[in-house]
Amino acid sequence: MINFTMIPTRILLSCIVLFYCQSGIMAQNVTDNSTTRSDTLHYSSPGEVGLDSILLHVGIDSIINQALDSGAFPGCQILLAKEGKVFYHKSFGYHTYDSLRPVLPTDIYDIASITKIAATTLALMKLYDEGKFDPDQSLGHYFPFLARSNKGHLTMRMILAHQSGLKNWIPYHAESRKKNGRYRRKTIAADSSESYPYRIPGSSLWMHKDYVQKKIYRMIKKSSLYEEQSYVYSGLVFYLLPELVERLSGSSFQDYLSENFYQPLESQTMGFEPLKKFPASRIVPTEIDTFFRMNLLHGVVHDEGAALMLGVSGNAGLFSNAYDLAKVFQLLIDSGSYGGKSYLRPETILEFTRCQYCALDNRRGMGFDKPLIKYDSIKTSVAKLASPESFGHSGYTGTLVWADPDNKLIFVFLANRVYPTRTNRKIYELNIRPRIHDLVYNLIKEEKISE
Repeated sequence: MINFTMIPTRILLSCIVLFYCQSGIMAQNVTDNSTTRSDTLHYSSPGEVGLDSILLHVGIDSIINQALDSGAFPGCQILLAKEGKVFYHKSFGYHTYDSLRPVLPTDIYDIASITKIAATTLALMKLYDEGKFDPDQSLGHYFPFLARSNKGHLTMRMILAHQSGLKNWIPYHAESRKKNGRYRRKTIAADSSESYPYRIPGSSLWMHKDYVQKKIYRMIKKSSLYEEQSYVYSGLVFYLLPELVERLSGSSFQDYLSENFYQPLESQTMGFEPLKKFPASRIVPTEIDTFFRMNLLHGVVHDEGAALMLGVSGNAGLFSNAYDLAKVFQLLIDSGSYGGKSYLRPETILEFTRCQYCALDNRRGMGFDKPLIKYDSIKTSVAKLASPESFGHSGYTGTLVWADPDNKLIFVFLANRVYPTRTNRKIYELNIRPRIHDLVYNLIKEEKISE
């Protein structure tokens, strides 16, 4: 019998981590049906990309254990890839705090505002490639009902880069209520009828047949602008963009994305309305809604506005696991190609992911978030060493994806920090995501110094 007390701690830990890593990699490969090629994501080890496996695993474990112990979120998925090699892919914790269902790598998360880039912007990039979308055209050109409004002159570039002066959001469901709490006519009702045929996802409420066009669209049209055109994150027009994609492409928003990206990428879990394809047991719940839908939101979109778009929105509503989301960003840092297939022109990716209004102190690309122009450890969600060319997006539910073409690095973090309530901000207070990102960049930096 081996006496483990006689083995030096560092060597024992190294053996344990190595066994754990290899077991994890094998488990991931079993769940992935895509063909392993040199130009697709494939599993590797930290050592193969020049990183210290022990420092990586021990470092991430320490950060996540602190997050779980403090109740920052019930569980999460983390994926890291470099040069197309997935060198870290691990799940932590549980779906909820009852600790009944552990998070698996195949589980599916509501990725919230990552929808803006992994769905909406992706579709616009393809339409740009096809010569059907011009970011320098006006909002009024693409949406004639807004042409004579106060926002008809705004360009799509300004809107996608959040430099338009648009209000950041409108609480549509709250605006549809009277002072006594009852919903106004032709908005939302407790019972279905011919006039109220649409059930709002995750609720027992029903939506009027004309609510989107005659209420939501009207609220957007009548909304005021900020006095100064400066950076203000706004999702208002993203509610309209799926309709634009459909008009320009001739396909439904979902079909256009599926046929041009998700299906050929074999991103099987990525899509809207996941309960139509997967059992609830594979989907991680988000919030216990106590103010609108009055229910546990499980398998339905968390965002209230996207719920009023019946779960398919350009603002939010996309679901995925970490691996399938990483495929999209691998093609973006590989100049638009993945698995021998070209999806986007390299020039298109550069145009959308570059900083659009840096001179105006706005870091954003078109759709994509970028590193802060002036680093601030309190305000950032990504590493200090992330290159200026890097890009990604965060999601309100606790998600983040970030791609760095300079370092060929992808970081995916999926969590449900809003369970059971959105008031939980510990993921931000503890800087969980940037600390993990910093750890990886510091290991990369150490490797470069040692070379």
